[in-house]
Amino acid sequence: MSTIPLSEIQQVLDEADLIYSAPEVNQAISNLANQINQQLANQYPLCLTVMLGGMIFSGQLLPQLNFLLEADYIHATRYRGATQGGEVLHWLKTPERSLKDRIILLIDDVLDEGATLSALVDYCQQAGAKRVLTAVLIDKKRQRQGLQKADFAALTSPDRYIFGYGMDYKEQLRNAAGIYAVKGL
Repeated sequence: MSTIPLSEIQQVLDEADLIYSAPEVNQAISNLANQINQQLANQYPLCLTVMLGGMIFSGQLLPQLNFLLEADYIHATRYRGATQGGEVLHWLKTPERSLKDRIILLIDDVLDEGATLSALVDYCQQAGAKRVLTAVLIDKKRQRQGLQKADFAALTSPDRYIFGYGMDYKEQLRNAAGIYAVKGL
């Protein structure tokens, strides 16, 4: 059970600004799947979902990819329930499958600062991946100094704290049917 009062969670949801409706998100994911299908046809990639945020996005993206693939997941986070990423990346789960000589498609919820995605790309490269591509649901409009850029992005958003479609507010609201920005953050 959450330590955050339900009244706070409900207030955040009630006051949030809708950035993208569910139909808009679904259409963007379909458009992104078409781009990935064109680039990775006949490549047999290993698709790594970045947990927990990438779970809903990946669950909607993978069935629309029309090529053979393997799926696994990776769980590393800098947020740990906070609204800002910390300095240390906490590794909770590495993939079961070998990354050696594989094309990897990392599937994540949001490209924010880029530090986590950069670390995940580095991990895959150090594990011997032949090529690492990244797909994110949201690419925030912000300056990133030499950090990871997404190869594929379904949508962009303003540089605000967002939730829904797997993205959370203090580990809550991942299931919001749309993408919302928290008021004041």
